Amino acid sequence: MTSYWNALVNQSIWIPRPSITEKNVQDLTGKVLLVTGGNTGVGFQLCKILYSANGTVYLAARSVEKGTAAIEKIKAAHPTSKGRIELLKLDLGDLTTIKASAQDFLARESRLDVLWNNAGVMMPPNGSVTEQGHELQMGTNCLAPYLFTEFLKPILKATAANAPANSVRVAWAGSAGIDFLSPSGGIQFDEGGRPKVLKSNSANYGQSKAGNLFLAEGFAKEMASSGIVSVVFNPGNLHTELNRHIGASEWLQRILLYPAIYGAYTELYCGVSPELTVEDNGIYIAPWGRKSYNRSDIETARKDGTVEKFMRYCNAETEKYM
Repeated sequence: MTSYWNALVNQSIWIPRPSITEKNVQDLTGKVLLVTGGNTGVGFQLCKILYSANGTVYLAARSVEKGTAAIEKIKAAHPTSKGRIELLKLDLGDLTTIKASAQDFLARESRLDVLWNNAGVMMPPNGSVTEQGHELQMGTNCLAPYLFTEFLKPILKATAANAPANSVRVAWAGSAGIDFLSPSGGIQFDEGGRPKVLKSNSANYGQSKAGNLFLAEGFAKEMASSGIVSVVFNPGNLHTELNRHIGASEWLQRILLYPAIYGAYTELYCGVSPELTVEDNGIYIAPWGRKSYNRSDIETARKDGTVEKFMRYCNAETEKYM
């Protein structure tokens, strides 16, 4: 009950002011920053801040048309920026396309300072699947980001070797759904070691977000020796397009949910706050940028082999696309 109370009060109701915003973010000149799902919602707001701070920003989006339009809006909003913003086509619903997207980025850049695995889907119509037939939330929120990050590990490690300590990072999009919606232990596996497709669509969402937490933990263990920080974040309860499949009325959402910019503050903290070091690897970040924790059974799952089991599943499902 204490863990649920923490999630409700500290992550949804009583939230301190963000420590890093567009008003005090450091100058990001020379930094290469990649945001998936950057054309809308939190990702769009984050890209705006990063570009305004003179960063080299890669806005990854499934739709070239929508991504291009988002970039034009960002440039128009910050005409004095000395940064650069580029489009990267990325379709997380089709594993066959991930390698080409990663190679496109690698052909254009020789460094990557921060990767935000921000994009995702939430409670689509029942039965929705990826091009490979995976439950859509597990496939889009976990498998594709896992594969994309695998391709980018070498450039992240190379960047960390010559960058200031603790400055190279990977941030994974979690959710309050980890605590409120996921099954006991975060993920229910079948006898073959695969996450079960649960009857409740909301439980499948919570399970995919717990998967993001396990990915953050798994990559943290793999990359900590290279000086890379890997964390998972709850962006906050936000009014974004992620809620488009939820039946709540528009007015109710506006009462209960915060503007998307606040989620960007959470992600900004994950990417640039000097408070985070490799000692915090795998940590859960609460809105709008605070170190926190999850349900007791989730915290136990971090240590009982569940992380390694989920990483093995992700590798098995994606290795043919590497």
